Amino acid sequence: MLNRNRALIKQIRQLAERLKPQNPQRLRYQEKGNELDTDELIRAWLDLKTANTPTDNIYFRHFHQGRSIALLLLLDLSHSLNDPLIDGSSSLLELSQEAVSVLASAVDALGDDMAVAGFNSNTREAVHYQHIKGFSEPWDDTVKGRLAATNARYSTRMGAALRHAGQYLAKQKADKKLLWILSDGKPADIDVKDTLYLTQDAAKAVQELQADGVHSYCINLDPKADEYVSTIFGQRYCVIDDVKRLPQTLPKLFLSLTH
Repeated sequence: MLNRNRALIKQIRQLAERLKPQNPQRLRYQEKGNELDTDELIRAWLDLKTANTPTDNIYFRHFHQGRSIALLLLLDLSHSLNDPLIDGSSSLLELSQEAVSVLASAVDALGDDMAVAGFNSNTREAVHYQHIKGFSEPWDDTVKGRLAATNARYSTRMGAALRHAGQYLAKQKADKKLLWILSDGKPADIDVKDTLYLTQDAAKAVQELQADGVHSYCINLDPKADEYVSTIFGQRYCVIDDVKRLPQTLPKLFLSLTH
């Protein structure tokens, strides 16, 4: 399923490569990174042979001077994502998975840090936060497998998920910390009759994150989202009118908003 957009991924990666800052830098002595440091790997092997404690810092980490961005994409995995598109070609969940895959390829090409998580809820006692990709993990088949295995169920208690994701993102060392949420509807849960309460709770979470230096943004697939999403995110949102174009729109949105 995630391979259906190979041509689009190639196009987006080429665009990202053209936009990528020049003069790439490498940091040595990293516990995780893009490339093994052969010298440190040999030193660790020798330490192991001589009964010394080997270092874990055997990687290079690549970054680009003048660009320091960490993006955490929070994927709404509530039951409504199982709804099929009007033409029956796929579900909103499948479309969201494809879009996340294309976006991750673009971010990977740029060299930015990215994490991906999903969330849903079944009352305030059961808010589920699903790890898909961590900041230190490469965009590889293991992560792609986790993304493809996600399923949609339950409800959308957005404020709690935003707070949890924001705590993780706030610990990153990037200059610009972006928390994006991809959703198809307003905050809701089966134990709350007044949906305005959960909308206001999500708005409060966004305010708290902003105070901690985390900038939130919402990409919404609900054509009626303007009625409530601005209450939560102010002007920091967009509504995707043509949901079938989500895989093209999401990475281009990231490229345009971060350059």
